[in-house]
Parts: sequence; structure tokens; C-alpha cells
Amino acid sequence: MLLNDFMNENFPNLELRPPLFYSWKIGIRFELGVDYDRDNDYENSPYLKGVYKRAITLFKSLHSHNDDIYIVVDVNDYADGYKHKSKTFSRYIKEKSVLYGLNQKTIPYIFPDDDDDEGTYKTDRFTLKCKTSDFKYIPMLKAICNNDMGIRPSIFNRVYFININRKTIFHVYDDRGCDLLATSPETIRDVYDKYNDWILDYDRNEIDETFK
Repeated sequence: MLLNDFMNENFPNLELRPPLFYSWKIGIRFELGVDYDRDNDYENSPYLKGVYKRAITLFKSLHSHNDDIYIVVDVNDYADGYKHKSKTFSRYIKEKSVLYGLNQKTIPYIFPDDDDDEGTYKTDRFTLKCKTSDFKYIPMLKAICNNDMGIRPSIFNRVYFININRKTIFHVYDDRGCDLLATSPETIRDVYDKYNDWILDYDRNEIDETFK
């Protein structure tokens, strides 16, 4: 099944763009970064270790070793992203043969605004279907979390993990937090219950209503 077919069947009318949580009726927004301090944002700092731990723990709770997933990476063509795009996949995929399945599609700029009336900017969407076991998700998640911290390695392109078996979408938007979407509350109720303390308080009331 192609990504578009999967999305149309399971997440109709949902556009893959942040903030995902506010664009779908069933989801959780988790807080990753807690007690941020400018003096506590260096590499291997307690703050970042906490961010990594939450992101990795949530990913492991959502993705089994043999689950089929789509890794979706959006590269905006104004942002000098191509060299980073190639590293996004080649650096974290274990077997290079898996990269033969990489697909690329150019779509309208994912964040249109008044400065782009002529449609100058485009977004290149790269999609790879693979198994959870095919890629090194721990260093990849860390690199995503590093982006706004000025720490390398980092991934500045937006990355979405779409679980085909569980029908979930997981998006770490930066070190502050992540969004989890599902087709049914029951699909992610275990994660909601187990990591309830990590839910972003700002959206807690809306999230709790979903799981009543």
C-alpha cells in the first residue's frame, strides 16, 4: 500500500504538517523537555538526557521490532536541505539495500505564507517503507531532538513515523514535545495510561476527554 492510500483510508483529510495534534480528533501531546535551563542545554546535559529518554521510551512503546512503518521526511527546497536529506536516511538505515525503496514526491510548500505568492518554494517529501528493525531509531530520535539545541548530529527536516500495523503517527517536533495520533483511542490507551504524567498540561483536558 502506498502512503497516500494508507493516509486516505486511515487518516482522511489529515495533512502531514505540524501541529498534528490540533488537526486530528484522536491524539496525545507529550512533553519531552522538562525544567529547561539555558545553563543546562549542553550535550549530555540532564535536560537533554531527559528529552532523549522520553522520546525513545514512547517510540519503543508504539513500535514493535517487526512493525511495518513509513518514515516520512519533508525537505523544504529553500533550506539547503538536500545534503541533509541524504544523511537523514543513509546515516540511520542499517542495510543500504533498504534505501532502494525510497520514494520522492514534490508537493506544494508545506507552510505557505504571504511571502510565497508565486509558489516559489516547494517541499520534497521522501518516504521509505521499512521495518522498525531496519533503522537506528535511537540515534535518529536524538538527532531530531538536537535540532534546536545547536548540537550535532541533528536533523532539521521534519520526520514522521507512521506505523502501518498499529495505525499511528508519531512526530517529535523538537526537544519540547511530540504528537501521537491514532485511528482509535483504544489503539493508544496503553500509552495514555502508562505515560499520563508526561502529557502536556496545556492540552490535558482535551486529551482526557478523548479517553473517557
